[in-house]
Amino acid sequence: MSETEHQVIHDAQNHRFVITVDGSEAGYADYALETPENDGPAVRDFNHTVIDPAFRGRGLSAPLIRFALDDTLEANLTYRATCSAVEHFIGKNGRYADGLAGPV
Repeated sequence: MSETEHQVIHDAQNHRFVITVDGSEAGYADYALETPENDGPAVRDFNHTVIDPAFRGRGLSAPLIRFALDDTLEANLTYRATCSAVEHFIGKNGRYADGLAGPV
């Protein structure tokens, strides 16, 4: 299988991270931004991840989720994984467990 060129961007206005392959949108990870009542950091609740059926089987969810979580940590935010794909990714990549927000 040949390597495809993919890019992930943060579409902050629509609260999602989008992955494109050779310029076509291949999927996204949606989140809800939660502002805590105390002085803690805001939380991105990753609640829905989709890879378009035409792009499935190419391993695109991992780079999409990795970029989204890395971006969240770099922004000094925490995250919640109410999406099963994000929860599974964190379970397989333990270094992301430290960025998890407290219980829902």
